[in-house]
Amino acid sequence: MGQQETVATSLADTVREGIGAALAQVDADLARRYPGDPGTRQPVHTVYVPGDAFAADTLRSWGDQALAALDAHAPDAGALAAVLGIPDALAADVHDRVRAKLVREPIEDLRIDFEDGYGARPDAEEDAAAARAAALVAAAYENGTAAPYMGIRMKCMEAAVRDRGIRTLDIFLTGLMEAGGLPGGLVLTLPKVTYAEQVTAMVRLLEAFEKARGLESGRIGFEIQIETTQSILGADGRATVARMIEAAEGRATSLHYGTFDYSASCGVSAAHQSLDHPVADHAKAVMQVAAAGTGVRLSDGSTNVLPVGTTDRVHEAWRLHHGLVSRSLARAYYQGWDMHPAHLPTRYAAVYAFYRGGLEQAAARLAAYVAKAGGDVMDEPATAKALSGYLLRGLDCGAVDIAEVARLTGLTRADLNALAGRPTATDA
Repeated sequence: MGQQETVATSLADTVREGIGAALAQVDADLARRYPGDPGTRQPVHTVYVPGDAFAADTLRSWGDQALAALDAHAPDAGALAAVLGIPDALAADVHDRVRAKLVREPIEDLRIDFEDGYGARPDAEEDAAAARAAALVAAAYENGTAAPYMGIRMKCMEAAVRDRGIRTLDIFLTGLMEAGGLPGGLVLTLPKVTYAEQVTAMVRLLEAFEKARGLESGRIGFEIQIETTQSILGADGRATVARMIEAAEGRATSLHYGTFDYSASCGVSAAHQSLDHPVADHAKAVMQVAAAGTGVRLSDGSTNVLPVGTTDRVHEAWRLHHGLVSRSLARAYYQGWDMHPAHLPTRYAAVYAFYRGGLEQAAARLAAYVAKAGGDVMDEPATAKALSGYLLRGLDCGAVDIAEVARLTGLTRADLNALAGRPTATDA
């Protein structure tokens, strides 16, 4: 008793060592290509504002307009619940949290648009707008009025607009550097990507800027906008998205689906271009599989049906938007685009109902997993990772509070980060 028994084996140690040596390159490749979640906050949406319309008060103005729409068309919890079908048990909390969010942080991610939302302008005019955007973004971070994430969408790498896009990006980044440096929440978007080589060109461009300004190599990342058929299926019949992520050499931060350009490129008529069209679902499924495990986030697109006009028309647009956002969340697209201030109430209502509606069940399952308790569901480590990630996303956007998560699970935020596989704890 107390002595370890010897068990019989048949293979020599050299067999195991040989297999390890044979798979060493595979191990390294897996670690490089699939690092997992970056451990940072992902915004629930991106708001696009044309370069000439962006102003110092844009964020507050959008919040005020969103509050005005909420007060005019759903002034209390019962009204909001009736319009959107939110369960009565969640209605008051969701309404209160939406209102508080619109006061505190109406926009989580802002993109100043120099592409489709801005169009072709004289060079001097776009130069001035890009320099102005840099000054306003720098000032916002300096005085504490910035969104958590801010940046620009440049023109694409196609020949007709390539030089203009590069110049606008140079002016914007240079302006930020001259104003004190690149903010931590800087985000850049490269639109209408068709070939992986265009992503490589963006990498070389950013490398050149970093070298010119003495920045650490790899400091500047960017989003890839998926809005052409070639970005999903190349001319050679091969899937393209994974090749684009690889071409980004670790700089790709997310993939954004472009609803209307992609739908149009597939021949979908204008009346049927939507986030829930089959061509959209196919493209987003390809994006999802390509990005899984890489640390590259996903963002859905937008609806162009605006909540304006009579209360009946606003309610109709709100129901559409709320339904599309809820659908995206269920399909693990945790971010999307919002095109109008009156989209913000339904964005946050859908997001908050999603996280608050599943809070108790997710917390109970996670607590049982940690305690190795029984129950009617037996979860595995991968599910525990997803459950903790779900709670962290709810915390990040303000849908839930750390005190109630701790009460329901007995876990700290650091515990949740560890279970979710986030390498760092962040409240950003």
